[in-house]
Formats: sequence, structure tokens, C-alpha cells
Amino acid sequence: MKEPLTEDLLDELLSAPDPVKFAGKHRLHGRDLPSYLQQLLDEKGLVRPEVVRQAGLNPTFGYQIFVGQRKPSRNKLLQLAFAMSCTLRETNRILRAGGHNELYCKDRRDAIIIFCISHGETLQAADEQLYAFHEQTITE
Repeated sequence: MKEPLTEDLLDELLSAPDPVKFAGKHRLHGRDLPSYLQQLLDEKGLVRPEVVRQAGLNPTFGYQIFVGQRKPSRNKLLQLAFAMSCTLRETNRILRAGGHNELYCKDRRDAIIIFCISHGETLQAADEQLYAFHEQTITE
């Protein structure tokens, strides 16, 4: 499903007479983490146990994240994003759905993570880059 550009939505919102109707028309609501993770699995043809394993998560904890029984930390969500080879946009959506801040390029650690995601690096490679720059690793 192709989403409209943010700029286009903003223009429409600013010219709308009623924000409630705008929100209803575009079905704007908070993204549910378990639903979004399942959507990504389906779109990418991945299976949950393999993603959890590649993310380096305990299988029980990983299952609980996917069904919404546990609220994962930002790092755990990043681990899942790397395991699913997510784009930067997908990663930020995962973080927002999980109640965490998006990656921010003015933060040194986040900038390294953004670079690794955008270059298709693995979780291990991202951790190595972070370690080389004396930043907290994702799997720490």
C-alpha cells in the first residue's frame, strides 16, 4: 500500500476546515507495534522465529514483543529492524510504534546507525561501527 507523501498530507491538513474529518479520511492513528511487525514479516516474506534468532533475542521475549505482551527497549527494536533488513523509514516506524524516538541524524550514535541501515549493514557490522566510535552498541 503506497502512502501519500508527508508534504502532500501537510498541505491538505493545513487547507482542511476540520482536522477530525482529515484524520478520519486518512485513517490517521497510532501504529500498533505487533501489527506493523507482522506487516513487515508478510511483506518481506520472513518468519518470526528466524527474525528473532537473527536479532539475537531470547525466543520467548521475541514472541512477547510480536504479540504485544512486552514493551521492548529502543535497542531491542533496532535489533529487530536490522534482522528484518528494514529501511530507515521502516526502522523509524518501528521505533515510533514501540513508543520510542526515531533515529536522529544530529545524534552521533543515531547517525552511525542511520549510516549502517542505509548501507544495508548487518547488526554485527553496526555494532562494530558503534564500538569503533566509542558509542554504546545496539546489542550491549
